Amino acid sequence: MTPERSERLNSVLQKRQPDLTVVLENVFDPHNISAVMRTCDAVGIQDIYILNNKIPPHRKWGDKSSSSAAKWLTIHQFTNADECFAALRKNYKKIYTTHLSADAVGLFELNLTESVALVFGNEHSGVSEEIIAMADGNFIIPQVGIIKSLNISVACAVSLYEAFRQKNEAGHYDTARLESAKLLSLKGEWGFIKE
Repeated sequence: MTPERSERLNSVLQKRQPDLTVVLENVFDPHNISAVMRTCDAVGIQDIYILNNKIPPHRKWGDKSSSSAAKWLTIHQFTNADECFAALRKNYKKIYTTHLSADAVGLFELNLTESVALVFGNEHSGVSEEIIAMADGNFIIPQVGIIKSLNISVACAVSLYEAFRQKNEAGHYDTARLESAKLLSLKGEWGFIKE
């Protein structure tokens, strides 16, 4: 690995945000998943969660839309909602679903500087009632058009860039935030020479 490459990868790891994640519930199109992965990498998310309890687990992602982002992320796949949420509860303080409901708050009202997981649902039916019941609340992306929804990868990008804005203003990207054990593990996975 060249010194330039090593410096670039180290810089990326220093900006990873261990207290922000995305959960994709039964998202059918692997290209949508890959587009989400690309956005996750762009805003410094390392871990993402994929729950497929109504559709078969995915074997691969749409490489063109991810620009190989999957190889830089830690992907946790589940086929059981309870197991998925048990893992989330160990690592994140709040879990919010994208769901148009009377109690939903606007995206810009969420405190995305706290430890949070954002759940995005299936392209056709959205987040399931089962998952909504397990979450801490619902949020919506403010819109003024006729159609009241966005493509999942677009909705995720809008939401994550609001999180990026809030976290950047709070200084979360100014210092390394990964625990040292996780940092060393990722350096090994990414091909750093052990020091």
